[in-house]
Amino acid sequence: MSAPETSDAPLAFATRQLHAGARGFDAHGARATPIYLTAGFEFDDLGDGEARFADPDTGYSYTRVGNPTAAAAERRIADLEGGIGALLVGSGQAATTTALLTILEAGDHVVAASGIYEGTRELLRSDLGRLGITTDFVADPRDPGAWEAAIGPHTRALVAESIANPRGGVLDVPAVAAIAHRHGIPLIVDSTLATPYLLRPLELGADIVVHSASKFLAGHGTALGGVVVDGGRFRWDAVPGRFRQIAGERGPDGRTFVERSGERAFLSAARRVAMRFGPAPSPLNAFLLLQGIETLSLRVERQSGTAAQLAAWLERRPEVVGVDYSGLPSHPDHDLAVRLLRHGRGALFSFTLAGGRAAAAAFTDAVRLFTPMTHLGDVRSLVLHPASTTHAQRADDELERIGIGPGLLRLSIGLEDAADLIADLDRGLAAAAAAVPARELEAVPA
Repeated sequence: MSAPETSDAPLAFATRQLHAGARGFDAHGARATPIYLTAGFEFDDLGDGEARFADPDTGYSYTRVGNPTAAAAERRIADLEGGIGALLVGSGQAATTTALLTILEAGDHVVAASGIYEGTRELLRSDLGRLGITTDFVADPRDPGAWEAAIGPHTRALVAESIANPRGGVLDVPAVAAIAHRHGIPLIVDSTLATPYLLRPLELGADIVVHSASKFLAGHGTALGGVVVDGGRFRWDAVPGRFRQIAGERGPDGRTFVERSGERAFLSAARRVAMRFGPAPSPLNAFLLLQGIETLSLRVERQSGTAAQLAAWLERRPEVVGVDYSGLPSHPDHDLAVRLLRHGRGALFSFTLAGGRAAAAAFTDAVRLFTPMTHLGDVRSLVLHPASTTHAQRADDELERIGIGPGLLRLSIGLEDAADLIADLDRGLAAAAAAVPARELEAVPA
């Protein structure tokens, strides 16, 4: 059964998150995407098998290479991000790694924002560093001159987050994209915290977007997944020899990915990287991801609105030294948030307690609705102490330099009633104040 005809008028985001890429793809006409929980797929004959191995777009062969349930999620997310296509993998970290390994080789150089997710920072600094790929980190992502100064003859990508984790810095995507393109290199943006509902980096000049789909896209905290979305506009062959895996190496048919796949060259190359490294998503997780996407705008709108309420409330409390939320005028990137994040400033923010680690521990022990765990984007509200978990490998002077002190806590706001969450925060603040002697609080600068 073919999909029904629609008008040429563009559909709204809330409609597309339900319908994009959903109809006309299942052989049996299933309205909800089925879970194709199978390792492999039967070939019609020898020639059919040969064709599927030569070009995965001709049909499915093995779920490590592609799966109909995963393909449905790829179509939906690519549509919502405004990309030409997407690649679903097993986790957000796998998405970032796959995107980078598609572009980079030994001797290449990356320039990244200093405030990126710690797992990405260590991937660049340590793991890719061991493979001969170097990275420089830009201390102030808002300084165009800092990006320019860090780019060298072997730089092959700029990497940043649309909203930084955990302190909520906002990336000036158009400005950084312009710098990248002036040097003939792509901008890769991790847009996990923004989601395509709040910000679509490809529309602002970015070339590749990655997500930890385990977070807001899924939303329910039950499934892992990651996705790479390609804007399809970057000219990989503009500088001969620069991106060899995509525009230089020739396959058995004598063609490069650019010659074979055109605007989808990066995606085709990325699918080969994923096939060889093996971060395949479970079809069940792909299905659960699709279920979450159907309510994405509703959840993110509600969560962002509640986060704004809670951040403003915390900023007025005497137990709190500062709140890092771009929705507040006090945040250094508030102007960017107003300009770029027009539907909300996200559901994750951090705040610092006056009493340091002791206060943070007491707060975490006292709250009842905020679950202490290393996750975000859940329908349930979460709390994390970065200095002792995600950033525990950093030296104290490094933590101080990036503003992650012993009293900093990260909150991911869920769908609970705002009044109930404020009451829970109040309980935590009371416990934090009781855990720290008054003389120590008096010593904390205002």
